[in-house]
Amino acid sequence: MQTNFTPAQLADPDVAEADAILRRCVHCGLCTAVCPTYVLLGDERDSPRGRIYLIKDMLEGGGKVSGELKTHVDRCLSCLSCMTTCPSGVDYMHLVDQARTHIARSGKRSPKELFMRRLLANVLPYPERFRLAVQMAPLGRPWVRLLRRLGLKELAAMIELAPAVLPPAPKYEGPGTAVTEAQRRARVILLAGCAQQVLRPGINDSTIRLLARRGVDVIVAAGAGCCGALTYHLGEEEAAIAYAKRNVDAWSKELSKGSIDAIIVNASGCGTMVKDYGHLLRRDREYAARAARISELARDICEFVGSKYELGAPKRWSSLRVAYHAACSLQHGQRVVEEPRALLVKAGFSVVDIPESHICCGSAGTYNILQPELATALRDRKSKNIKRVKPDLVATGNIGCISQLSGHVDVPVLHTVELLDWAYGGPVPRGLEPLARFMTNVPEPKRRVEEFIEA
Repeated sequence: MQTNFTPAQLADPDVAEADAILRRCVHCGLCTAVCPTYVLLGDERDSPRGRIYLIKDMLEGGGKVSGELKTHVDRCLSCLSCMTTCPSGVDYMHLVDQARTHIARSGKRSPKELFMRRLLANVLPYPERFRLAVQMAPLGRPWVRLLRRLGLKELAAMIELAPAVLPPAPKYEGPGTAVTEAQRRARVILLAGCAQQVLRPGINDSTIRLLARRGVDVIVAAGAGCCGALTYHLGEEEAAIAYAKRNVDAWSKELSKGSIDAIIVNASGCGTMVKDYGHLLRRDREYAARAARISELARDICEFVGSKYELGAPKRWSSLRVAYHAACSLQHGQRVVEEPRALLVKAGFSVVDIPESHICCGSAGTYNILQPELATALRDRKSKNIKRVKPDLVATGNIGCISQLSGHVDVPVLHTVELLDWAYGGPVPRGLEPLARFMTNVPEPKRRVEEFIEA
């Protein structure tokens, strides 16, 4: 793609980066076939290629934000399916995030839009605030239809997404170290997360149990918190940087105490963000090197277990039919594709793929609140495809997908690591109690192999 930036514009490092990204685009249009919003709407401006042109025009014009640009960038899910398809390697992720930052700084939003975005940014990243908001949601349910009539569709969507009942408190809560009872093979840091702690704390419990059984100490660092993804995709770059720095500081303290083999992230949207800390803080002299190190250590839980730590034979075996839903942030953002499926198969489950697995379910952080119509259309499309394969349950790697699909596919939806923990000796995951009868304990051998050989 030909660009027309002036030398003065290219002196801005952000513009120079955008220029390099734009020049890689060859207008081929392969991205349009895999873009969820283009598939739904058929509007070129709602495709990656169309948004690239809009962003190019904005930057070349000195950063002036048009209503057209705002509308179509807001509709982007950042599912990054376009990036796994693009033959030219266009870094669309960083380009669209730069555009979001420009839009946020321009201030050209209605009071309602600004209110909703500030509400989300000031509630979701804070577990105690978010827990209180979820507990208050039932008070708003009788007013959902009225809220929609008043044009407050975002508030209505937020209320409808809130679970009716919050799960019990996690077993492992707060900063500290879960020390393995087996011979220690590794030490890792776990990102406890923010919204996930409230919506499904059992995911962290399952992660810790699964790792501890295989000789891995799990550290939850004091001072660490939200990864920053929620605010970053709202265009709030400064807030996202503050969250990132907080985590880099907290994790750097743990790194200084001894060897750390990985930073484990079990919410794939957060994992994509943490793996990008090196880029986010690249121009900060105090943080750049440490942030790059953090990004190098970041691993999705299935990526870590699947590549380094053989789990051995499962303690329980089942032929339950599991539809694996590949979260966009895992398959496109992190390029972790085969490991979750392979781990589920090794654990004894019958894994089936979902048609159109590359198409987003519509969760995408706060997207299902800010763009409820498109998110609902994508959710219904995904739900139909899941029902086509007739699974007993759905496994995925992101809390957003779990929240988006639960209650709409007629079967339980849970995190992959919860199933793995169950198969390797953990308790029945919350919501799977009716399926427990289909899980069979694998008998322990009466004599160890070494004894048998000696005999």
